Amino acid sequence: MTDVLYGLPWLLAVVAFGAVIPVVPTGAAVSAAAALAFHEHPLTTVVVVLTGAVGAYAGDAVTYVVCRWGGEQFARRVRWLRAGHRLDELAERLHEREIPVLLVSRLLPGGRIPVLLTIAVTGLDWRRFALANAPACLLWSAVYASIGIFGGAIFPKPWQSVLVAVIVVLLVTQLISLAQTRRGH
Repeated sequence: MTDVLYGLPWLLAVVAFGAVIPVVPTGAAVSAAAALAFHEHPLTTVVVVLTGAVGAYAGDAVTYVVCRWGGEQFARRVRWLRAGHRLDELAERLHEREIPVLLVSRLLPGGRIPVLLTIAVTGLDWRRFALANAPACLLWSAVYASIGIFGGAIFPKPWQSVLVAVIVVLLVTQLISLAQTRRGH
């Protein structure tokens, strides 16, 4: 159990960093840690889920502050939001259903940054964002950890579980991105 516990600060740092700089495969990190935890002691997967959620939450908080600081000038520079109606549509959905929108944005590759930017630019109160984002981060971490747990349950060696978990996460992420790209055209 100690190996997993020693790795938790690294997991926290990787997920928090990846939430701010979205090129880091944070889902794969949570899946791999969960696969290792499952082999070491299955109950430690709960700690992995919580650590992943805290890292995601911390990174989202930093991203929110940066987006809030950059304001509309920053939003206008983002290519996705250049068409002003997208910002308005997303803002309307956010004000109607904050938690579901944050949940979906966390699970879709590339969905989180536009939502966080919209939240910051449209002035969603920090307290409302903080409360709505907590379940989104927890669900996100649990979903990716479950991939690692699934790999841990199927494969007898930890390295096999980690490898399969990372490959599955990367493949699913790429397939979702490809589907989003095709749908957008």
